[in-house]
Amino acid sequence: MSRYASFDEPTYRYLLNTGVRESDVARRLREETQQRANAQMQIAPDQGQFMHLLAQLIGARKTLEVGVFTGYSALWVALALPDDGRIIACDISEEYTSVGKRYWKEAGVDQKIDLRIGPALDTLKELLRSEGAGTFDFAFIDADKTNYENYYELALQLLRTGGLIAIDNTIWSGKVADEQHQDEDTVAIRSLNKKLLADERVTLSMLTVGDGLTLALKR
Repeated sequence: MSRYASFDEPTYRYLLNTGVRESDVARRLREETQQRANAQMQIAPDQGQFMHLLAQLIGARKTLEVGVFTGYSALWVALALPDDGRIIACDISEEYTSVGKRYWKEAGVDQKIDLRIGPALDTLKELLRSEGAGTFDFAFIDADKTNYENYYELALQLLRTGGLIAIDNTIWSGKVADEQHQDEDTVAIRSLNKKLLADERVTLSMLTVGDGLTLALKR
């Protein structure tokens, strides 16, 4: 479970036990996902709740998710949306997303989640054609890191002024701060972080939530 590294385990457990209202459905989805070898791809409960709050704060009705995995983050956001709210959720895996589908249905939010299986870049470009620019309220990016900049640029076009992009893994276990790490993923995240700092199209905040969560509010 990803968490801010300066918290020891007892302190982090205290945070979860006293500061997170995780539904029973979300808890069971998280626990099932934790049995997988790649469970580290799942966001933590405190991050899920935070994104739930963000979606409510901006009055989100129409949202994007790039990278669904087993659907835990989508569940949190869907629970924050009004009855006519919608998430267009992009992923390439039928296997992983099929896990989420079961829990979305149980939670009564499956009608809010429009799952698109296929390359997310293609889906986002199609949304620009079909839905139009400036028509979404919120976007969460948590997929292949080498395409982060492309996802960001397309999401920024799709968002309205005052819309919010949340980008996961921007601290990347500290690798971005160590120039000895030159693998493709680390270089891509480091490059996006630098770009975001200079991007006057957004108001920026990089947070020590999970493995680093950057918020970019479209101006």
